[in-house]
Amino acid sequence: MSKKTEEIASLYDQYVMPTYAPAIALKHGAGSKVLDIDGIQYYDLTSGIATLACGHCHPEITAAIEAQLKDFAHASNLYYNPHMATLAQTLARLSGGYKSFFANSGAEANENMVKIARLWGQPTGRYEVITFNKGFHGRTLAMCAATAQEKIQHGFDPLPTGFAYADYNDLESVKAAINEKTVAIMVEPIQGEGGVIEATNEFLQGLADLCKEKNLLLLMDEIQTGMGRTGSMFAWEQTPVKPDMFTLAKALGGGLPLSAVLARPDLADLLKPGMLGTTFGGNPCACAAALAVINVIEKENLLEHTRKVGEQLREGLEALMDTYPQILEVRGRGLLVGMVVEGSAAEIVEECRLGGVLCCTAGAHVVRFLPPLNISEKNLSEALEMIADSFDQLFGE
Repeated sequence: MSKKTEEIASLYDQYVMPTYAPAIALKHGAGSKVLDIDGIQYYDLTSGIATLACGHCHPEITAAIEAQLKDFAHASNLYYNPHMATLAQTLARLSGGYKSFFANSGAEANENMVKIARLWGQPTGRYEVITFNKGFHGRTLAMCAATAQEKIQHGFDPLPTGFAYADYNDLESVKAAINEKTVAIMVEPIQGEGGVIEATNEFLQGLADLCKEKNLLLLMDEIQTGMGRTGSMFAWEQTPVKPDMFTLAKALGGGLPLSAVLARPDLADLLKPGMLGTTFGGNPCACAAALAVINVIEKENLLEHTRKVGEQLREGLEALMDTYPQILEVRGRGLLVGMVVEGSAAEIVEECRLGGVLCCTAGAHVVRFLPPLNISEKNLSEALEMIADSFDQLFGE
């Protein structure tokens, strides 16, 4: 650790609650590359954990934020926000008619989606939501309860009630969890934090059929998978089902805090002024950024590009399996890719960082790769070579 980084780390130790364990201090980013404060360059294959879909400092997104910032940074939801209206209209076009509620974070969006589901179920006394083991929905108290992982829940008892758990890709376990209190099923189309595990089409269709049979709502958490990450604007578009509600965050705001609940109009219209609220949700700068993000994705044809370079990424990682038996599996879709390894994923992430590539974990044994959607084939090829060198440093003879 350099002297500059040590100085920042010292300030963290003194004044920041110890909830993270950073390794480097970043100073500048452009596209798929970042520089730390010592001028060392890295390929960023985390994209701010799936947040910077268009890479660092995309000029169109930066310009949109700057233009709005010169007018006003914030006005609250006491007044009409033209960018919010246009963004909601754009999301309705992309999704096929859903209405939007804007918030700040993925956890907040998921919590408000659950609130709408409870509001819908209130006349029949139903409120319980089924979620899935190894899933992840956020870190508010309610979303800790929704997240069926002991490591997320530990130490925060008593957690809010109203959630039941089933096994992912196991329809019989879902059937067993349904009771007279059940109002909805909430599922990630791909469990990102849980290890980059995809829901099968058969499983999702089974959930949709169950919801129709039992008069339940199907809710999808697209916090990590939304906004093109899997090669379609929303991951559910590649499945046979359409959710009653779904959530977006991360990449939606182009690096600014922004999330959304998208709901069928009949569900959205259950709400009245004052039922949901947020001071910063739908901030005009964040909405301006989101409109620019969508424009860049469409104008630069990034959905098709994501599918193409996603194959390149998976094939490049799979090629390492012939040399390194420590790699057990490569899985995922688009540019949400997980490498299952024997032993410590964190050790591999650290070695990749030392070799010039930033990636992250998805559990103890999965290395997760989340490059910007607009990463070039050339840059990805260079990053894959650096990853190969890192494996050689760790496991080569």
